[in-house]
Amino acid sequence: METIHTQKVPNLSAVITIGRQFGYSKTHLYSKETLVKLLQTFQKKQIDERKVYLSACISECDIVLSGQVEPHFKLTFINYPKFPLEEATFKKEIELLTTFLMHKLKQNRIVVVYHDETKMFEKERKIDPRIKTW
Repeated sequence: METIHTQKVPNLSAVITIGRQFGYSKTHLYSKETLVKLLQTFQKKQIDERKVYLSACISECDIVLSGQVEPHFKLTFINYPKFPLEEATFKKEIELLTTFLMHKLKQNRIVVVYHDETKMFEKERKIDPRIKTW
């Protein structure tokens, strides 16, 4: 029987939830392939320049708030044991990726949920007009 090795690292995680619409447009959605290409571009740069590896799980979801139902992608990250990071580096890399994606995908706001806090990144305070604020 073969030997199976295990490795433990501190539990660090993050989830980036990013709208699929460019801005608040209902008609211009980017594809999963577009997101994957952007993610891989960012990953390559970080690997080449900083030897940082961020492995992502991508899933589709909808964010529902009042009158808004907006398609989103959810990117889930863990402190991958093969390439472990310290917490400060992990969060810094997630935030660099978040601002990179905000710019490339024309997002006004992105929320990141960490293992210990939730952080919102926002360009402008405007709200999606579909959200009813009675």
